[in-house]
Formats: sequence, structure tokens, C-alpha cells
Amino acid sequence: MQTAAQQGRYVYDSSTEAMTVHTLFDAVETSEPTRAQLTGLAAGTTGALHIRGFFSPAECDSVVRGIEEHPMGSYRFTPPMAKLGPAAYDYYKTGALGSEYFEQAEHDARVRSTLLAGSDPLTVALDRLSRAWGSPVEPARAQGRPLFAGLIREINNGARTHFDEISRECPTALDETPVAQLAFNCHLTVPEGGGEAVISRRRWKPSDEAHREGYGYSSRLVEDEPTVTLTPRLGDAVLFDPRNFHSVGRLTGGRRVTLSFFLGLRADGVLTVWS
Repeated sequence: MQTAAQQGRYVYDSSTEAMTVHTLFDAVETSEPTRAQLTGLAAGTTGALHIRGFFSPAECDSVVRGIEEHPMGSYRFTPPMAKLGPAAYDYYKTGALGSEYFEQAEHDARVRSTLLAGSDPLTVALDRLSRAWGSPVEPARAQGRPLFAGLIREINNGARTHFDEISRECPTALDETPVAQLAFNCHLTVPEGGGEAVISRRRWKPSDEAHREGYGYSSRLVEDEPTVTLTPRLGDAVLFDPRNFHSVGRLTGGRRVTLSFFLGLRADGVLTVWS
């Protein structure tokens, strides 16, 4: 049986006063995302946004067939996770992104630009998010240069409990630090089993370093926290705040390939994007 906290509320009761405090960590499902829904994620009043049919099956198939013709790299940690495109975290050295990052970004963006029936799946995704937000999504910048966004990645062995926060992990990478950060994953293939995304209402604190396990952390840190668990279908997209601890379940068969990037909300209300 779930506790009141896990059900999304805390209840206080006494002889003189009664109060219900909601944890505000539900998953919202939609086929047409709105600015209000994106704002709810940024404000922390929603646990995740599950967008049904963000890409069509034909669009997913086109991208996946396209990447079969190109070698993919991997993240610089274990277990290996294949990806097309550089992650800023992998190239952040001495407080900045070096020339190696921008060279790789240019090459991989060129490869990805034709994967969706001759066009770029990132452009299609950002156009749809821009319509939901009501203004264009812009690239985040480092040293005045636009950052790469739109990894195509394959995570078949699961991902440990971890967080992603650009201002904490790469504090001087971006020219302007966002006031909120979101993660976007559109599922281009779905596994036969496993691969679920689990997001907990819990952020990192310094004492958590005693529980580090490789690139991630012990799942015990989030055992008593409110969580949302999502098992998307083909073409579904999931958005959430990656500053909350999250994980991906190990697959029992098949492949889990996604188009993935981060969205940052600037103080001026502009959404920016990077990977």
C-alpha cells in the first residue's frame, strides 16, 4: 500500500486544524503540449510530461534506419551507452568547452541532419516545442557559439540513479545559466520489456557523495521519495526536470533508442537547448 506521500499528498490533522499539502509530482499525459504544462515542469509542480505520438512510427523508423549507416560513439563512462553527438559534460575541461567539442558537434550535426527522410529530426522536434511554448527555442551558447543539441542515443543496459544539472556539473560552460532545466527524450524504438524511466522528487545534496556508485548513486537515496514511472510507446516523448534523481530500467529485450536533449529556461523567458 502506498503512503500518503507516495500518493501525492501530506495530510496534517489535529483537533484545531486540518490541512492537505500536495506533493505536486504527478505525471501529465497529453498529445498537444502547452506552455502551461512546460511551465509546470520548470516550476516543479509536475513530475513529468508524457507526450503521446510526438513522432509518428514512420518518422521513428526513418531515423533508426538512418543511424544504422553511421558509426556511433559512446559516453565516457560505464556501462557503455552508444550515442551520436557530443555531450557537453564529456568535453568540459578546465572550465570551458574546447575546440574538440565544437569539431565533433559540427560533424555529428551534419550526420543527423538527413536522418529523417532527408531532414533533421531535431529541427522537427524543436518546431513542435516552439509552437507549444509560443516562441522559438534557441540554442544555448558557450563562448558565443551555439551548442550541439539532439543526441541520438541507445541505452539498453539501463541507467543508474543520477541527476543532470548543467550549472552544477559544468558551472562555467554556458554563457547564461538557465533558471530551470528540463530533459527531453523521444522514443524512436521501444524495448520488449524494461527501459522504464523512474523520476523521483529528490535533488542532490553534498552528503549524497557518500552514496556515489560510479557515475550515479545508490537507489536507496530515493526509496522514500514520491516518484513517477513512465513506460512510453513508440514515438512518445517524455519531459522532466533532470535535476531530480532519475534512472532507466534494464531492458529484457529489444532496443531503447531516443532523440535526447536538455531545455533551459532563461530569466527572459526564452527556452534554450543543448545536449
